Amino acid sequence: MTDCPIHIRELPWTTPVVAMRRLADRAHLTFLDSAASQEPLGRYSYLACDPFGTYMVEDGRASWNGQKLGDDPWGALRTLLARYPQEHRPGLPPFQGGAAGVFGYDLNRTLERLPVPAASGHRLPQATLHFYDVVVSYDHRENRCCIVSTGWPEQDPARRAVRARGRANEFAALLATPNLARNDACGTVGPWHSNFSRAGYIAAVRRVIDLILAGDVFQVNIAQRFSARLPTSFDPVAFYCQLRSLNPAPFAALLRHGNLTIASSSPERFLKLDGRVVETRPIKGTGVRSTEPMEDQRQAQLLVTSDKDRAENIMIVDLLRSDLSRVCTPDSVDVPALCNLESYASVHHLVSVVTGDLEKSHDAIALLQACFPGGSITGAPKVRAMEIITEIERVTREVYCGAIGFIAFSGHMDTNIAIRTVTIDDGLAVFHAGGGITAMSDPAAEYDETLAKAQRMFDAFAANSSGAP
Repeated sequence: MTDCPIHIRELPWTTPVVAMRRLADRAHLTFLDSAASQEPLGRYSYLACDPFGTYMVEDGRASWNGQKLGDDPWGALRTLLARYPQEHRPGLPPFQGGAAGVFGYDLNRTLERLPVPAASGHRLPQATLHFYDVVVSYDHRENRCCIVSTGWPEQDPARRAVRARGRANEFAALLATPNLARNDACGTVGPWHSNFSRAGYIAAVRRVIDLILAGDVFQVNIAQRFSARLPTSFDPVAFYCQLRSLNPAPFAALLRHGNLTIASSSPERFLKLDGRVVETRPIKGTGVRSTEPMEDQRQAQLLVTSDKDRAENIMIVDLLRSDLSRVCTPDSVDVPALCNLESYASVHHLVSVVTGDLEKSHDAIALLQACFPGGSITGAPKVRAMEIITEIERVTREVYCGAIGFIAFSGHMDTNIAIRTVTIDDGLAVFHAGGGITAMSDPAAEYDETLAKAQRMFDAFAANSSGAP
């Protein structure tokens, strides 16, 4: 482990969104945004740009800055991270430099032998992670903002210290500049198209129920894919600000990689690794919210007492307990919260918490390999559920149901489940909305649930101006 100190610079408090707008046009912006920063979730937000390297997986093969690395993408990522060892600095937010970006759902084919979907979407890489030597971090509890500059990829300690100081100065200057005037109008979008008609989705749900009753599977998550053409004046940054305003979420994110923008308002944590402590927070069970308090309370109570939703949640908790047990110490996997009610802007959810202690012989990469993709958005048993998803949905999920987040050089990690997530590329916006199907599912109600989840996305696109500060 290197003894070269990282450079820390405290900054006057400003909101992460104001800072994001100052960095929005820099290369490869990553904004991990606790847009809903209520405790215990959403304490930290992070901004990073101008990475010194990019790891990418395409067709199962990894590359580093365009150079092929071989056929083991997970081992290649572990090797890359090991080049930049860094001790965790207590008292600072956990992301203190490292890799950040997206693990697409289709990375599942590097872990399991699965069929290839009949159609591709944006033809995005299976994973894209940028390596950031500088991170601007925000602690919403302490109202504290600071630049963490590591000096990587410089290997000589003295030159690394010089680079760390210089890069911190560079970012401090960028963050001190006034925001550029932006066009906050998103423009008129649409019409929206789905890869399912209402009848087609209902038939898909019935097909899954038949497979469940035949003993083939217990639960499968089936999603609609919505797409629409965008006007040439469309501003993805303005759209993201509108989305976070309408649908604030604790695991939100904005990623800008060239012409590609990924805007997420996910409420779900996939995997957090804090030291050796692992946490995952599967969401299963959704109820619509109402603006009328009594009706809203009734909807929440219906969800809490729903046998179907509780069964759906417990199935995924069992799956995650099994996944975590592959890499956690014996008897350490626990369920401290089971089917708790959490309410967000447009929906109520049932949320459970599963924890464990990671074995000393394992790391964040091994944890991801054991659990990817999240069981809450595949089904159980996971491999058979993924086969059925491919057969029924017919198109690659790409970012949807993958994971967005970071793996720090220190080994800490935090990732979301990429739901409520829009991909914008080449004038096309795409997002998905789905739900878990069990033997107790009502096909028409399942279809309506997907629309309830999609509504805030439609609203954000329909808005004419940004709600950003």
